[in-house]
Amino acid sequence: MKKVLFVATVLQKHINVFHTPFLELFQNEGYETHVASSNDTGCVDVSISNCDVYTEIGFKRNPFHPSNFFAYLKMKKLLKHNFYDIIHCHTPVGALVGRLAARPYRKKGTKVYYTAHGFHFYKGAPVLNWLLYYPVEKICSRFTDVLITINQEDYALATKKMKARRVEYVPGVGVDLSKVENLQVNRLLKRQELGIPEEAFLVLSVGELNDNKNHQVVIKAIAELDDPTVHYAIAGDGDKKDFLIDLAKELGVSERVHFLGYRRDVLELYRSSDLFAFPSFREGLSVALMEAMACGMPVVCTKIRGNEDLIDTNGGVYFDPASVSSCQKALEAIMASDTDAMKAYNTAKIKQFALSNILMEMRRIYDLP
Repeated sequence: MKKVLFVATVLQKHINVFHTPFLELFQNEGYETHVASSNDTGCVDVSISNCDVYTEIGFKRNPFHPSNFFAYLKMKKLLKHNFYDIIHCHTPVGALVGRLAARPYRKKGTKVYYTAHGFHFYKGAPVLNWLLYYPVEKICSRFTDVLITINQEDYALATKKMKARRVEYVPGVGVDLSKVENLQVNRLLKRQELGIPEEAFLVLSVGELNDNKNHQVVIKAIAELDDPTVHYAIAGDGDKKDFLIDLAKELGVSERVHFLGYRRDVLELYRSSDLFAFPSFREGLSVALMEAMACGMPVVCTKIRGNEDLIDTNGGVYFDPASVSSCQKALEAIMASDTDAMKAYNTAKIKQFALSNILMEMRRIYDLP
């Protein structure tokens, strides 16, 4: 039986969120599917849809963490005891370790794929990012049969600078439109569950609570709006939660800022909200943003790589991630607009990013029949 291995730094926040449809694709083609990642589920016994064999490997997101050396040794051991026809690497550390360990097996016929979900070096990125990540990615591209990029900026850079045998562009991991089309939500009941008034203008963000996701700029902008009908809900967990809670209290908007934690009902949240806010400093091609578009939401977002592939001025308003006033003006522009045209435009545009289309494209790239 042919075998495929998916490698990523984390399980819950990456493999389970993005890649189970692709594991299913391989199972349907008769492959035995394997996953190697660190276990961020909080459970000893993990369950992964469409995965036959899971191997826990203690990757750390910090590429300089000493645990990654032991992760490399464990990865080498895994590859020694299993011949994989395909190894598909994701996330910077998982991809670094996976590709280094897989070098000898490419000579034996293993094909190594790497999806860059947004290079850490990009237009406007800190110089340190270029000094640290660019050389590593360029070196490791030599150990890559197919380098897949998910936005146009990364694709242009990869075709010019990287040394992979082949570079491909695929517009993200896709969004399952059937889940959205079949979704029925009682908006009033969902708001009652969340403790949000029925008449509120609800701004929603979905994403980890960290520096890059930059939720603080929206909290500050809502405080500047001085409109008691505007509420802000954030779905996600992370190490900035206490900071953001304190910030909302300090600005006097804590009763209107709702921290929802990690959610499995995000599609229902989109349908129960009025506006999607996406204030990140850096993105690859965001699934959260694609889901918001699929649910027919107008958007305020930062004018950055990835976001520009998805949103244009027909579907939303851009703002500067470092500027509270810019964010405030974007919110005000949406609130003062008739957003029906934006909603219809985003719903139509996102169809080209449908999961069904991405699966067809990946089937071609994997050279599956």
